[in-house]
Amino acid sequence: MTAAASRESEHGTVAAFFDLDKTIIAKSSTFAFSKPFFDQGLINRRSVLKSSYAHFLFMLSGADHDQMERMRAHLTNMCAGWDVEQVRAVVAETLHDIVDPLVFAEAADLIADHKLRGHDVVVVSASGEEVVAPIARALGATHYSATRMAVEDGKFTGDLDFYCYGEGKVQAIRELAEANNYDLARCYAYSDSATDLPMLGAVGHPTAVNPDRALRKEAAGNGWPILTFSNPVPLRARIQTPSGTAVATTAAVSLGALLAGALTYRVLHRRR
Repeated sequence: MTAAASRESEHGTVAAFFDLDKTIIAKSSTFAFSKPFFDQGLINRRSVLKSSYAHFLFMLSGADHDQMERMRAHLTNMCAGWDVEQVRAVVAETLHDIVDPLVFAEAADLIADHKLRGHDVVVVSASGEEVVAPIARALGATHYSATRMAVEDGKFTGDLDFYCYGEGKVQAIRELAEANNYDLARCYAYSDSATDLPMLGAVGHPTAVNPDRALRKEAAGNGWPILTFSNPVPLRARIQTPSGTAVATTAAVSLGALLAGALTYRVLHRRR
């Protein structure tokens, strides 16, 4: 074991915990799938309109605790009786069309930067795991934690087994830290919302991203960095698919893309 690896083992490894909505992607991950859910008959037109209005408020002013509770109640009631495998199939079939264009370029660069530094990347979201898990995989995240809805006979019951929100996110982070030997004092966390203050306060390096008013005030008062992500671009446009004659250079191309992403993020970070 090298000296560096020995120190890493002694002190614990480092993870970067990312909220998903308005931090990595430009809108609510759950509401982004309203159209395909409607097309598959999972929701009706009234639910689409109600979800669209809730999303409008979320994008306009963020979500405080009361709004999050109303959104939770709306979503769990709406999903009660849905076939779990059907939901997973819809998300899998439409993931790239729905989510790819929403990923902030700055977030993708920041994720690449953490990976180059040898850090685990963890997506922590209040959205359901049927949506969060495939997005996390597409982003190349090491782990994820999300809300888990209760299932009976292959259908959602409308109850929650775990709500990954507020202190629930802290619980998830601590469980992941225990399982993966994360040193939380050396870890990073990124979020846009004051509802994630518990998560941000659980690590040594919190950062506010596109913060709502309450989080901006807390970040300024605590001297936390504040980042602005504003450039959503398709993930596929940032990943070069190797041709048949270029397979041998895939590793080099991938490393070059990661290095370019990390450099872009560092330049943007210095300008703020």
